Amino acid sequence: MRNMKPTLVSPTRREALFGMGAGLGSVALTAMTHAEADSFHHAPRAKHCIFLMMEGGPSHIDTFDPKPELAKRHLQAFTRSGEAESAMSSGQRYFVKSPFAFRKAGQCGADISVPWEHLQTVADDICFFRGAQVESVNHPTACYHLNTGNQFGGDPAIGSWVTYGLGSPNENLPGFVVLPRKSYPQGGAGNWSNGFLPARFQGTPLRSEGSPILDLLPPPGISRERQRKNLDLLSKLNHSHFSSRHHRSDLAARIESYELAFAMQTEIPDVIDIQGESQNTLDNYGIGDSRTDAFGKKCLLARRLVEKGVRFVQAYAGNWDSHDYIEKAHGSLIRSVDKPITALLKDLKQRDMLKDTLVVWCGEFGRTPDNGIRSGGKSYGRDHNAKAMTMWFAGGGTRAGHTIGATDEIGAEAVECVHHIRDVHVTLLHLLGLDDNKLTFYHAGRHKQLSQFGGNVITELLS
Repeated sequence: MRNMKPTLVSPTRREALFGMGAGLGSVALTAMTHAEADSFHHAPRAKHCIFLMMEGGPSHIDTFDPKPELAKRHLQAFTRSGEAESAMSSGQRYFVKSPFAFRKAGQCGADISVPWEHLQTVADDICFFRGAQVESVNHPTACYHLNTGNQFGGDPAIGSWVTYGLGSPNENLPGFVVLPRKSYPQGGAGNWSNGFLPARFQGTPLRSEGSPILDLLPPPGISRERQRKNLDLLSKLNHSHFSSRHHRSDLAARIESYELAFAMQTEIPDVIDIQGESQNTLDNYGIGDSRTDAFGKKCLLARRLVEKGVRFVQAYAGNWDSHDYIEKAHGSLIRSVDKPITALLKDLKQRDMLKDTLVVWCGEFGRTPDNGIRSGGKSYGRDHNAKAMTMWFAGGGTRAGHTIGATDEIGAEAVECVHHIRDVHVTLLHLLGLDDNKLTFYHAGRHKQLSQFGGNVITELLS
């Protein structure tokens, strides 16, 4: 059912499509053509998305949004007006300057902190957005909100909505693939859940260590022909069982998963075998260097997956939750992702893939200009901040070489081109050719959508 094209249509047809979504599984869909899967609501700017998730909340003030005013106020007492951002923001607070210098990068003059040694070289391919705001300052709810549009979980992830709307160009691979850290993000697998969509739209996580997929090859002595016969018999039994349980979308997904797993055995080994890449490519991504190897492999694998037709890939890096020692913590984290991300952008561009691949970089929130003094006055960090965060985009029809929006003089709050995260979601769907108001699914008595109740395309981000 990965290829169903949802839209706002007459009730009779909607009910019919909903019934299909709840039950027919892979058998009814094998006849659906590739062209039908790519029926967009409007002309797309991008056909794929690579979503780089910096879990923990990277500090905009120490990465892409310099605040010289903080240097003037460093360690002066800070008084917060209104309610505290979180439980950790109680007690005496002090302004904290960034430990990093900034440079103007590229012809566009983008502000990038010095630890981003490599990313500065591709600044002219990036659109920096400083106007994003979210609602939660707690990691699990903020991650859910960013990934699903719902702070409390239970809703489909962005990748699930995208594959529900567009299907997967390659039937031998999942449409939505997740590359997590060994420790899952706060909120766990709910960050890539299918929610109330049919179960087959959930993200498929690949392991961060060892073989990305276990039991990829059949046991010794089991030929492909024998395996095919076993699956045919299993399919017959499963569909007999399923015939009286059409309402069970989890059963439909389980049946389809056997076929997808069989198909993946022929294609996924080549995709995940990065040793087929040139040594120069591996070096560019930082593979083999202990500081960059883990995220380098994720970025290279993301490119290979998209190249093979995977619609949505999300890669996780972290933990950016720097309440202490921000210079050491953020410095190390930046170095771990800087070279891999830069290589990814250059690689996509060199292969003429960046024009229709949307790359997104963000965390679940930004960070505050203030913090308490810890560790005997030797440790400075930052608290969580929902009112100001920097995201950036590359490729896929975004406005390269521009910085959009602004925060106030201390980076506490977005004040220019301010948009709620729901508008970011609507914009991502728009770039992929989908209309958030048309991409709906009937559940619990109403037609639901990623933005929850609608939003606006951020036109300033579009080329």
